Amino acid sequence: MKLKKKPASKESKKARIVTQKSEEAMIQGIIEGSPDAVGIAVIRLKCGCRKMAAVDQNGEPASKVIIYRDSAESICAECKQDNGSYIRVKESFIHWIEPAPGEYARAMIESKVFGTSPQVH
Repeated sequence: MKLKKKPASKESKKARIVTQKSEEAMIQGIIEGSPDAVGIAVIRLKCGCRKMAAVDQNGEPASKVIIYRDSAESICAECKQDNGSYIRVKESFIHWIEPAPGEYARAMIESKVFGTSPQVH
């Protein structure tokens, strides 16, 4: 008898999203230039480009938004045109700086930074 795997819930998928090796240097650079930051918002786009920005304890920007693409001199043509539209977001998460804020504060910051989506009950 074969057991079917349960599809991963949104929460468990979000918990598994981690910083990729190629993103770590950029994140460290943003942290160094943003003393008020409690985390770095990382948005991975379907085209392969990434958007990052530091966020403070109130969920407000603590740095400028940076758009970049690994091993490329420039971002893609689509991102140049639409500035990395939210419609093309593949994954998004916040890389928390230790000591990370409490669970309630993290949830508030994430909803302020990324917005909320309807929940299926």
